[in-house]
Amino acid sequence: MEALSTHSVYFFIPPGVHLLDVAGPIQIFYEAKEEGAGIEIYFLGPSEVTEQTSSAGLILGALKKYDCVSLGKKDWLMIPGVDAGFFDSDDFYIGLGPFYSWMKEQYRNGAQICSICTGTFFLAQAGLLDRKQATTHWKYFDQLRNKYPAIEVVRDRLFVEDCRILSSAGVASGIDMSLYILEHLYGPLFATKIAKEVVVYLRRGPADPQLSIFLQYRNHLDQCMHQVQDIISRDLTERHTISSLAMEVHMSARNLSRTFKKVTGITIGQYIEKLRVEKALQLSSQGETMENITLEIGLRSVNQLRSLLKKYQEKIPLSLA
Repeated sequence: MEALSTHSVYFFIPPGVHLLDVAGPIQIFYEAKEEGAGIEIYFLGPSEVTEQTSSAGLILGALKKYDCVSLGKKDWLMIPGVDAGFFDSDDFYIGLGPFYSWMKEQYRNGAQICSICTGTFFLAQAGLLDRKQATTHWKYFDQLRNKYPAIEVVRDRLFVEDCRILSSAGVASGIDMSLYILEHLYGPLFATKIAKEVVVYLRRGPADPQLSIFLQYRNHLDQCMHQVQDIISRDLTERHTISSLAMEVHMSARNLSRTFKKVTGITIGQYIEKLRVEKALQLSSQGETMENITLEIGLRSVNQLRSLLKKYQEKIPLSLA
């Protein structure tokens, strides 16, 4: 195998760190290294203390003090999230003052800096996001925007890239962002190989929304309607009718239609359309042809697909329009 370029990835481990914010990306870079990428992984702490306790109580050790290292153009600094309550404490900001200065110095040296979930607040406090686009976990959009008005907070995005800084929505999106970095460094085929290795069903990009349609419209407690949604999303090639779905959950077709609209806010037909549009966009991002996409989402013709995409035109990239 041809030697791949060498890069270092540094994970800053703050107090109260969220485990998945670090564990997911670490695994991605570890697998890349196992596949021949010249990646070295390091773990940094904020003080002389060589261990930190995570938000879940697990202790992470063998940390190296951050100001003992200097980063350059081939290095990446990952800043994971912590419990949002930390950001309401002035002591938390004051105690990390020297770290913010160090982080800005690494950025000036050419390092790429990435935040995961509420890790965006660290970058914001350092002033690295002023007059830049950034995102964070959907729960904290308003808090980030109100506390740091100089930032252009982008809603409903998995991750945002602006001037060598990547910010992501949190947890699973840290994996997406890490795969995106691998694609940037080593190409799409290599990134796809790593995604398959860690059994990531779909590599998502910066244009994808934080909340998939496959997760939306599920914040209700009606088990019958959840069952209907499961049946529909399980196989989009299946030609479901209101009557057939009603039989599955032992309801009348009329009662099913009325109840589904009441608990989700949309009709069954609209729900199926939205599922098909998102699936079409996913397949397109993987390079599938319009003909294959049509078959995969249960439509009869490419013209029918184009009509569906036109209906949701504001969400459709130019390549599919």
